[in-house]
Formats: sequence, structure tokens, C-alpha cells
Amino acid sequence: MESSNLTSAPRRSEDIALDLLKFVAAHTNLGTKGASSTGFGLPSAPKPEDQLTQLFELYTRCRVAVESPLPDAAAQK
Repeated sequence: MESSNLTSAPRRSEDIALDLLKFVAAHTNLGTKGASSTGFGLPSAPKPEDQLTQLFELYTRCRVAVESPLPDAAAQK
């Protein structure tokens, strides 16, 4: 019965931003090993520190997108 209470509660913006981060990262292959586009040579995989930096920057952008106010429809008319 408690799970029904959890699903009806509003989600925190941090949780929504994290879900957005997961979606964008999965569809852009962010955080995965790089592959050579030509098939020749060794693949150039980004450093783990660089991948973390990219993920933190993306999370920050997701938070800003989720927390930004929606444009007022009356102001646009």
C-alpha cells in the first residue's frame, strides 16, 4: 500500500533531471568507450575524468532545464 503513496507524490526536480541525464547519455553514447570512425588504428577512449566532467556538466544543464520556469502564455501574446 505504501508504494501507491510514493507514485502519487510529486517528483523532485533532481530526480527528473537525473532521468533526463540518463536518457540523453544513453542516446548520445556519453560515457561509453569511443570507437574509431574509420576502423583503422586504436580507438581513442576519453579519460574517465573527462567522462565524469561531461556527465556533471550535462546534469547541471538538465537541472537548469527542469527548474527553469515555463514561459507565460499571456506574455507571449
